[in-house]
Amino acid sequence: MFDYIEIERVEKLTKEEFIKNYYKPQKPVVITNQIEDWPAFTKWNLEYIREVAGDKIVPLYDSRKTDYTKKVNEPDSKMSMSDYIDLLRKGPTDLRIFLYNLMKDVPSLKSDMRWPKLGIRLIKSLPLVFFGGEDAKVFMHYDIDLSNIFHIHFDGKKQCVLVDPKDTKYMYRLPYSWICNEDIDFDNPDFEKFPALKQIRPYITNLQHGEMLYMPEGWWHYMKYLTPGFSVSLRALAGNPKNLFQGFKNMFFIRNYDNWMRKRKGQAWLDYKDEEAFKRTNALLK
Repeated sequence: MFDYIEIERVEKLTKEEFIKNYYKPQKPVVITNQIEDWPAFTKWNLEYIREVAGDKIVPLYDSRKTDYTKKVNEPDSKMSMSDYIDLLRKGPTDLRIFLYNLMKDVPSLKSDMRWPKLGIRLIKSLPLVFFGGEDAKVFMHYDIDLSNIFHIHFDGKKQCVLVDPKDTKYMYRLPYSWICNEDIDFDNPDFEKFPALKQIRPYITNLQHGEMLYMPEGWWHYMKYLTPGFSVSLRALAGNPKNLFQGFKNMFFIRNYDNWMRKRKGQAWLDYKDEEAFKRTNALLK
């Protein structure tokens, strides 16, 4: 098992405290008592979402490895939100909602939110939601645009594991991607098969209803739903010019190149990326 570092937890922050202690040093933090004035704090749970969005058809993702026939972030299936919440209530499922702009389909939900005034400019057109059932896992990755993220959880409990970007070289990152080798089990890492993982020390926390996790630019994150629930991510563009440029490059060039190579070479392209990740990462240990 990893030797985890507990993510610092603080009560409601001022703009000055957040910028000085967390944004400038790019340090993750869990902020509690920050959204109690949001109507969402008392209203939002799975049954409320069913009530206001039950008829919406939502994108679903499962735990299968990347399929070369699909584009990056293409969903595995779809169903109505109402049917999906029924599925969550029945017991463990690996089906998740990922990167879904629910507020675009249900604009009334925006009135339940208050944008955090913590000194960074959030992109108000992109409040993305994430849903999962008990034991559903979100693969270890970092965000393609290298944004700063406020990740706010509702209705349940969720475990979050973060890895500092300085440890990217040990993460078996796939070339032309922002994910690592998909065979890595971050709950029970195989240090014999993936020896470079011994070099990292991840951060960990459990989020409860109404708690907000700040994830700095380019931090890796792996999420596991301990109970059914959902989260909202609010994002701000990278403040570091190097990260801002890399995020732009990822979205408009590297992603398109990767999709093109999947179509051109099929499974051979994914196999090449796996092999390169092993070769490049393990070479650091010699």
